[in-house]
Amino acid sequence: MSASVSAVRSRGPANSVRRVIIASLVGTSLEWYDFFIYSTATALVFNVLFFPNFDPLVGTILGFATAAVGFVARPLGGIVFGHYGDKFGRKNVLVITLVLMGAATFLIGAVPTYGAIGVWAPLLLVLLRFLQGIGLGGEWGGAVLMSLESGDPRKRGLNASWPQVGVPVGLLLANGVLALMQVVTDKEAFLSWGWRIPFLLSGVLVIVGLWIRMSIAESPLYKGVEAKDEKAKAPIVDVVRRFPKQILLALGARVGVDIAFYIFVLFITTYITTFLKLPGSVALGAVLIAAAVQTVAIPLFGALSDTYGRRPIYIAGAVGAAVWVFAFFALIDTRSFLFITIAAVVALIFHAAMYGVQASFIAEMFPTSVRYTGASIGYQLAGIAGGALAPIIATALLAAYKGSLAVSIYVVVALAVTTLCVVLSRETAKVDLAAEDAAVTSGSAS
Repeated sequence: MSASVSAVRSRGPANSVRRVIIASLVGTSLEWYDFFIYSTATALVFNVLFFPNFDPLVGTILGFATAAVGFVARPLGGIVFGHYGDKFGRKNVLVITLVLMGAATFLIGAVPTYGAIGVWAPLLLVLLRFLQGIGLGGEWGGAVLMSLESGDPRKRGLNASWPQVGVPVGLLLANGVLALMQVVTDKEAFLSWGWRIPFLLSGVLVIVGLWIRMSIAESPLYKGVEAKDEKAKAPIVDVVRRFPKQILLALGARVGVDIAFYIFVLFITTYITTFLKLPGSVALGAVLIAAAVQTVAIPLFGALSDTYGRRPIYIAGAVGAAVWVFAFFALIDTRSFLFITIAAVVALIFHAAMYGVQASFIAEMFPTSVRYTGASIGYQLAGIAGGALAPIIATALLAAYKGSLAVSIYVVVALAVTTLCVVLSRETAKVDLAAEDAAVTSGSAS
């Protein structure tokens, strides 16, 4: 099948594609809101209310350890929901993951503190954070694939980047609501009940997300595989046996991006409040502005990758972030809100160059029959080494070396791994996915 014929067949009605993209963006925004509200609250609240008997830095490390449980759970969510997404379709899985994530976040807002129930408080946090991770682990692959597989093949980079915009939107919502609660309450009221409002609000937001997500149709590429009875019988086994190199490259391409991001948007709060002794609102305000800029930058870089290729844009972002991390901390050390904001904005622009391309880059490594499972496993496994450990390692390095240099070197090493894995991967921007599916099926049959 020629690329032009494939484009006509998979494009579908324009309003249908827009509906899919909107549903994916809204859903991922809500899921990331849920995930970020926990991580941000860790540095502001949980270290005090759930680990009160420790030094502030130690309490923060313990808080980030409970947050890390969510990242450990994400590969499990990716495997389980990826399996069902490849066997039974993308849409149904997306509904389930949204409900699971929203319910867990709502319940976190109702958990009693250490002062009320003792050690059961952090244990309940860990359990609910684990459920958050399961939900998010299954969410990413489905949202990206619905957008990538439903639109014009010539715009896969742009279309797949829209669910990625859910990250800065979720970050904006999470930090914005927390910042608002800090403004309208004094410190005592915020620690008493104000921090709970953003978590409880998740219950209302999920209802909106479900209403939008239930209205979309299944992806055309998946329906094509289903119609030909070419679905994988055991997606997990098939992808591990046939595409181990792609899984490892996806993991490596992701890990540095993840580490850089969590240093730029979460560790910044710890660094500013604990090390520089500035108000948490300084970090929240800077990250809010940077996240707003990133909502525009992500689809821009996704679109550029359709023209210039995935790898050049990805590599440029990685190299830029590796250089900028040194200026990032130097600007923060000025204690000037303006310079702190510039540090965060530029950091997230470099991150957007990687993240806007990442969805299509990783998804296109795998054929449709195992794409949900393969992309989810590679992407989510990187979250353990990346987002799960990055805040913990960075906080420990800060405590040990009393400065940011060691943290910067840590980020550079991680981005070097990512750059190498992108270089070793093939370019997929112009690949005809339908033709590749046919070739893979033919190869399997022979």
